[in-house]
Amino acid sequence: MAKPTPWYFLAITVLICGCCVAIVNFGVRSTFGQFTLPISQAYSWPRETFSFALAVQNLMWGIATPFAGAMADRYGSARVLMIGAVIYAIGVVGMAYAGTPMLFNLTAGILVGVGIALSSFGIVMAALGRIVPPEKRSWAFGLATASGSLGQFIFSPLTGAMLSVYSWHTVLLILAASSLLIIPFAMPLLVQNSTGSKAIAGETDLTMSQAIKLAFGHRSYLLLTAGFFVCGFQLAFVTVHLPPYLAEHGISKEFAGLAMGLIGLFNVVGSYTAGILGGRSDKRLPLSAIYLLRAIATVAFISFPITQVSTLLFTAVLGFLWLSTVPFTMQLVIVMFGTRYMATLYGFVFLSHQIGSFLGVWLGGKLYDVFGSYNPVWWMSVGLGVFAFLVHLPIKEVKAANFAIAAT
Repeated sequence: MAKPTPWYFLAITVLICGCCVAIVNFGVRSTFGQFTLPISQAYSWPRETFSFALAVQNLMWGIATPFAGAMADRYGSARVLMIGAVIYAIGVVGMAYAGTPMLFNLTAGILVGVGIALSSFGIVMAALGRIVPPEKRSWAFGLATASGSLGQFIFSPLTGAMLSVYSWHTVLLILAASSLLIIPFAMPLLVQNSTGSKAIAGETDLTMSQAIKLAFGHRSYLLLTAGFFVCGFQLAFVTVHLPPYLAEHGISKEFAGLAMGLIGLFNVVGSYTAGILGGRSDKRLPLSAIYLLRAIATVAFISFPITQVSTLLFTAVLGFLWLSTVPFTMQLVIVMFGTRYMATLYGFVFLSHQIGSFLGVWLGGKLYDVFGSYNPVWWMSVGLGVFAFLVHLPIKEVKAANFAIAAT
C-alpha cells in the first residue's frame, strides 16, 4: 500500500505556506517608498538617486524573473525561493549601510531586485498551478495574490510606526531579518521539486526554447505583454512616490504608511475576487476594465485637493484594483500555453511589467527634479491606463497552435 502523504506535503499545507511566502516577499518590498525621504535627506541625495536605485531594483526583478521561472520549471520552486530569500536579506542589509549611490544601486537595486524575483509570488503560483486542480487554479492564484496584498497591509503600517520610533537603519535590518522567513515557509513546496520538466497530459511536449519562440510569435501573448507594462509603471510609481507626494501635501509619514497599508487591505478583496472571476468568466474584459478604472481614479485623485479623506478613498479604490490584474494575466498565459512552462512564459510577461516599473519609479524622481512636481507622471499613468484598456480587448482566449496536445 502507498504511504500516506505527510501533512506538511499536503496540498492545503503547500497552499498556506505559499501564501505566507507571498506575504513576506510582497510585504517587505512594499515598504521601500517610506525610506525615500529619510535616506535622501541622510545623504543629501536628490530624489532621482533613490528613485533610480529602486528603478534598477524593479528592472533586475523583471530581468531575473524569466530565469527564476526556468529554474523553478526545471528544479522546483522551493530551492529557488530559498536562494532568493538569502539574496533578498543580504540586499536589504546592504541598503542600511550603502553610503554612496553606487553601493545603493548595487544593494537596493541589483541584489534586492534579484532576491525579490527568486522569492516572488510568481514562483509560488507556478508551483500552485501544478498542484491544485484546474477548476480551482484561478481561485488559488487569487488567494496567493491576495496574500501578497495582506503582506502590504501588515508591513506598511508597521514600518511607518517603526520609523517614528527607530532609525531607518534599524528598521531596514528588521525587514532584512523578516525576509528570511521565506525559507521555512518554502519547505513544504519541496514536494513539487523536480529534476526535469515533464510533459503534462493534454499539453505540449515542446522544448522550453521552442515554447518561448512560439509564444513570442503569438499575437495575443504580445498584447498581454504590452498591457502588463502599464501595470508595472502604475504600481511602482505609486509604491515609491506616493509617500513623498503625500508629505508635500501635509500628510504625515504615519498616515502615509496607513494609506499604503490600506492599498494592501483592499487588494486582498480585489485579488481574491479576481481569482474567483478568472475561473468563471471571460478574462480579457475585466482585465481591460481594471486599467480604465485605475485611470479614472487617478484623474479624480489629482484633480481635487489632497486631504486625508481623499487619500483614503484613492488608496482604497486603487487597492481593490492593485494586483487584481495578476490572476487574470496568469490565467491567460495558461489558457494559451498550458502549465508546463507557465513560470517561464509568465516570467517574460512579467519582465515587461518590470520595465514599466523601472520607468515609473525613475521618471517619477527624474521629472520631479526637473519640474518640481509629480503631476507629469500622474498624467502619464492616466494615458497608459487608457492604452492598456484598449490593448487587452483584441486578445483571443484560446489555446495557441502547437500547445494543445502532447505527443504520445
